[in-house]
Amino acid sequence: MRSLRTSLLPPELGPDFRKIWPAAIISNLGDGAMLAAGPLLVASITREPAAVGAAAFVQQLPWLLFALFSGALVDRLDRRLMIVAADIFRAIVLGALGVAVLLDTSPLWAVYAALFLLGTAETLADNASGALLVSAVPKDQLGKANARLFATGTVLQQLGGPPLGALLFAVGAGVPLVFDAVTFAAAAALIARVAVRPAPPDGPPRALWAEVHDGIRWLWAHAGVRTLACSILVMNITFCAAFATWVLYARERLGLSETQFGLLVSVGAIGGVFGMPVYHLLEPRVGSLTLLRAGLVIETTVHLILALTRSPWVVGATMVVFGVHAVVWGIVSTTARQLATPEPLMGRVNSVYLLASVGGAAIGAGLGGVLAQQYGLAAPFAIAFVAMVLMTVVAWRPLRHVSVRRVPAAD
Repeated sequence: MRSLRTSLLPPELGPDFRKIWPAAIISNLGDGAMLAAGPLLVASITREPAAVGAAAFVQQLPWLLFALFSGALVDRLDRRLMIVAADIFRAIVLGALGVAVLLDTSPLWAVYAALFLLGTAETLADNASGALLVSAVPKDQLGKANARLFATGTVLQQLGGPPLGALLFAVGAGVPLVFDAVTFAAAAALIARVAVRPAPPDGPPRALWAEVHDGIRWLWAHAGVRTLACSILVMNITFCAAFATWVLYARERLGLSETQFGLLVSVGAIGGVFGMPVYHLLEPRVGSLTLLRAGLVIETTVHLILALTRSPWVVGATMVVFGVHAVVWGIVSTTARQLATPEPLMGRVNSVYLLASVGGAAIGAGLGGVLAQQYGLAAPFAIAFVAMVLMTVVAWRPLRHVSVRRVPAAD
């Protein structure tokens, strides 16, 4: 038992990671449960497709509005306390909404309001979590730490959490909301025990927008991190555009039943489970640059295969490979970005990257349905393939600037 614990939580990751990782595990389980229970809740209130779709948009909207400013606040304030406050706030919002749903006194507008508040808190917590990890874990161990966080996030949010959320929803529509509230409260209790205290920023704070501009300017001046941000923007546009009509692609092009579609969704997550061991196996042997370049080639090839094939078996095998790639890319790109970014700018640079990621997903989701409607269900994959070929060519050489060494802090 001790050897298993040492393997999962090696001492070199530091004592604070022993609180950060369990907190992430707990909150990811709750988030995974809500991935199934959230849409079921909205669908139980309204059957209008636009109203159901609006729920996801409302929760993502704060990222477009506040992400950059949240990053600046992360660099101003105590990151540990910011995560604790955000988690407690989310626990309160979810608990109140859960009780209201159980009492059958929650109109649709109240659900939207709660989702907006949850999304706003998420911009602070996610930004602060990445910055806190850099302060809590030795720099040469960030890859190991990120691998564990990505692996458990994949397992719990895509495999373990959704079935649990559906089961809890069957007990009572408000039960998964209360459950998620409890997970956030537990995560806050663990993060509150983290001992690391990041040093306050040098000098007095300036206007918030001026500090935001510092983060944008630094990212754009760093060729490697700029390339990673542009890559995730294009990758999320193409991925979300291609997969916006995934359920129709599976049913009409592949001829799958609803149960078979559920299995197809799961295989990508199963692939993601292998992302951590694949990263640990390959990164020391081939290096981060090779993994990043290989990731661009894999993602490009995935779109080509899905544009051409009609075989469910080929699609399933392709999605397993994609699941491995997605986790490995996430680990490598996150670690490289953390190592390259000066710590006083960590929140702001991370917020620009997250804005590119979420913004790309929003753009892609909007384009996907239109492209499929006009040109057929395979068209978004074909267009994504062409876009990813161009992205791979453009990013290939600049990715060599992604450094594993720390750079001096900005003046």
